[in-house]
Amino acid sequence: MTDQTPNSPSAGQPGIVSAALFGLCPRCGAKGLFAGIAHFAPRCEQCGLDFGAFNVGDGPAAFLTFGVGALAAGVAAWLALDVDPPVWVYVAVLVPLVVVPTLYGLRVSKAALMTAEYQRRASEAGAKDVDSR
Repeated sequence: MTDQTPNSPSAGQPGIVSAALFGLCPRCGAKGLFAGIAHFAPRCEQCGLDFGAFNVGDGPAAFLTFGVGALAAGVAAWLALDVDPPVWVYVAVLVPLVVVPTLYGLRVSKAALMTAEYQRRASEAGAKDVDSR
């Protein structure tokens, strides 16, 4: 007898970590969860899972803003107090330090939330089940 707890993926389904890091479909594990930098594709090209049925929301963006903003403020303060560089150094250091982790973190966190929502069959009250397994 196999143990299929809500946290363990079924056969062929990726885990939350691998789906989040590589942008894999939560149902079949095919690549192609995203159509843009942080925009979900309309559906999986392999299994046809409708990604629009999931409600990931803007929660990941708020947490990333606070985390990356705190990191950038710390680096800016360190630069100002210890190095005192010209203004162009702040731009050269801080813009990539803010943009890259925010975009990649947004992709990873949105994919993780979608996969968790799929694996736990979470949905709005009264909504139909996304996947009738």
